Amino acid sequence: MRAHNPRTGEADYEFAVNSRAEIASEATRLRDAQPAWEALGPEGRAAVMLKFADAVDAAAGPIAEALAVDTGRHAISWIEVEALSNNIRRWAELGPKLFVGLDRVSKPSATPGFEIRSDYSAYPLFGAIAPWNFPVILSHIDAVPALMAGCAALVKPSEVTPRFSEPLREVLAEVSELPLAYVMGGAEVGQALIEEVDYVCFTGSTATGRKVAEAAARQLIPANLELGGKDPMIVTASADPHWAAGVALRASIVATGQACQSIERIFVAREIAEPFLTALVEAAEQVEITYPDPKQGHIGPFIFPDQAGKVQAQIEEAVSQGARVLTGGKVEQLGGANYLRPTVLADVTPDMAVLRDETFGPVLPVKICDDLEQAIALANDTTYGLSAAVLAGSLEEAVQVGACLEAGAISLQDGALTTMVNDATNHSRKTSGLGPSRMGDEGLLRFLRHRAMIAQTGQALPIDAYREGQG
Repeated sequence: MRAHNPRTGEADYEFAVNSRAEIASEATRLRDAQPAWEALGPEGRAAVMLKFADAVDAAAGPIAEALAVDTGRHAISWIEVEALSNNIRRWAELGPKLFVGLDRVSKPSATPGFEIRSDYSAYPLFGAIAPWNFPVILSHIDAVPALMAGCAALVKPSEVTPRFSEPLREVLAEVSELPLAYVMGGAEVGQALIEEVDYVCFTGSTATGRKVAEAAARQLIPANLELGGKDPMIVTASADPHWAAGVALRASIVATGQACQSIERIFVAREIAEPFLTALVEAAEQVEITYPDPKQGHIGPFIFPDQAGKVQAQIEEAVSQGARVLTGGKVEQLGGANYLRPTVLADVTPDMAVLRDETFGPVLPVKICDDLEQAIALANDTTYGLSAAVLAGSLEEAVQVGACLEAGAISLQDGALTTMVNDATNHSRKTSGLGPSRMGDEGLLRFLRHRAMIAQTGQALPIDAYREGQG
């Protein structure tokens, strides 16, 4: 297959696609290695994971450089590599603590005379299918805790952003004890992976997530899905409009808005709408694209070649239906890359795709609301429920509003905080996901299968206990 360079538009990278036979062979190798890996115990695995983190740190330059070519982003590429190392270290530290007390003996409260011994084992082979928007982070966000739990891990990076896998394979060669491998290719490789593993995690669109869930169901294996979002932000009448505008801008356009947790709908109280919009437009017009120097500016090009056209179509449809573009609004092609400056839309209505469908670009549609009840109703009027945000005059007010929102994670007095805080367990609503949380302790514990050994400590019942006509 060939991958595009998002800065030049050229298909300048070729990589080999793994065949079904190769995927099956890799799965067998990992399965064979998994029992010894699990037998190391939590402390032993943690030691290897720290070795993995050190090796990632040592190779940070080549990994970040490959990632920068894949994504067209410089600073965020370095942040991603650092985040991988930090994630490994976090689970290496936290993991052993989570195993304490999992082996236990208890007595059932309703049925005396019995004893329950509980133990656990990891799913032997974990599989991940990762997206293109944060290739390094999202290829490993589930694989790292799965490894720490005792699973072997087989990962399919996105075929759109595959280059980082080369330097990471070199890292894995230095940590031979780690049962982690990558397989490369498109949808057919993802399908083959699902047929080989015992547990699959997928990050990506809701439409593809449905296909993954159906494929996993045919294999009768768990599917953990982190899917699309259309995250709302509510700005209440008591919020400072200038502060709120700055928060809304950052939470909407970082990484060119190509993040599941990006704010994609803003509902602002009428009382502060005018100063909020003025401040938002002023701040948006100060944002610089990273052209021609990728190391200068705020937001880079669209990564996926087709995404720019989809975003432009949403903007044009909204305008045709009465929305106003206050700034931005036109995709620019520069040096073969597609850029969109922050685009603020006013006079948007709920029937517009820009307020209904996932955008995945630096677009800020602002809807003015007459009261808080309307804002909450509009925020919840969506098929998605990934995350949301509330900006208010006080944290107490933000908490009250956040409790009314139908989403798995709510950022209060800020936006898109799930990228910064990994300790908060959350469960997506509606079509934004399925299964346990990848955040919090559940992020690791979901990969353990529990076994109950129920012991009779008294006399076993005779068959006559079930004789008809007694009692």
